Amino acid sequence: MPSDSTTSASTRTPMDQDTAAAESEAPARPAGASPSRRTVMTMLAGGAAAAAGLRPSAPALAQGYPDRPVKILVPFAAGGPTDIIARLVATKLSDNLGKQFYVENMGGAGGNIGMAAAARSAPDGTTVLLASPSLVINPTLFQKVAFDPIKDFVPITVVSDSPNVYFVHPSVPAKSLKELIDLIKASPKTYTYATGGTGTVGHLAVEFLKLSYGLEATHVPFRGSGPSLQSIIGGHNQIGCMTLGTVVGLLDKVRALAVTSKARFPSAPDIPTIAEVGFPGQESATWQGFLVPAGTPQPIVDVLYAEITKAMEAPGVRERLVELGFTPILNKPDEFAAQIRAEHDKWAKVIREAKIEGQ
Repeated sequence: MPSDSTTSASTRTPMDQDTAAAESEAPARPAGASPSRRTVMTMLAGGAAAAAGLRPSAPALAQGYPDRPVKILVPFAAGGPTDIIARLVATKLSDNLGKQFYVENMGGAGGNIGMAAAARSAPDGTTVLLASPSLVINPTLFQKVAFDPIKDFVPITVVSDSPNVYFVHPSVPAKSLKELIDLIKASPKTYTYATGGTGTVGHLAVEFLKLSYGLEATHVPFRGSGPSLQSIIGGHNQIGCMTLGTVVGLLDKVRALAVTSKARFPSAPDIPTIAEVGFPGQESATWQGFLVPAGTPQPIVDVLYAEITKAMEAPGVRERLVELGFTPILNKPDEFAAQIRAEHDKWAKVIREAKIEGQ
């Protein structure tokens, strides 16, 4: 894991040096005499003015940004949706800003290693994190993580999200989500549901549904959505809840019951929303959003927000995201910050009440 380099600083700050210079130029006075109020004020004003001249203004901080390559850190292995989106945006940012934006994958521990590395990075705009809901889920899911999703990052924008879809193996007699819930209630602990892993949004969405309606079904976690989907297609498990992008190409092999978005998804318009089938408040999605380490100057955040917005609006980018089963979206930094807080609280409650532990 690359470490951030630090440089040693003199024990005398520019303000110290400016004040010393002002003192050396002050009029001589008799030994033991106190300086006049006018002399003190002159000295302070001179020092402040000199320091202000050395301190860059807010616009100047971003005027030359970026002046070196920028790393987009993806806390997962290459090839997944987050990685694909990062590379799409990195290419556009490099073209538009004339400096290299490159993707570095740092997977491991459910994303914790990469997210902790991003949190420790210098807050100078040279490291940008592309995160997913694991940012807000993992601090509760795992006993100890080396980052705080609210305190350690400055949100920039969410660029995409993908709803989950509830589906069943064709042998399950339920033709709707309500019928499935009735079946589970009638035969507690009989049905199994497969997900791409403990603590995924699909897993927590099912647990939220179970808590809300008093259901008992057994969770079967896999290492990734692909194997879990195949286990349902093969009839080894009966129920699934995964991102629509994972399932959309295989809808002829399973029976989709509801999508967890607020509106029907363009690539699967026949699947009703979860509110339409009688379960409002059960919406969930897997999103991708850009953040920078806490302390990053606001002018740099503003540049990144403007340029990421421009990149997302470039021809071909939105179309590619739709192909992957994602909805291209852009929200403002304060909206993203509110989303992080809300989802952190929501999923923390589910994890605690369902007694879920990270693996």
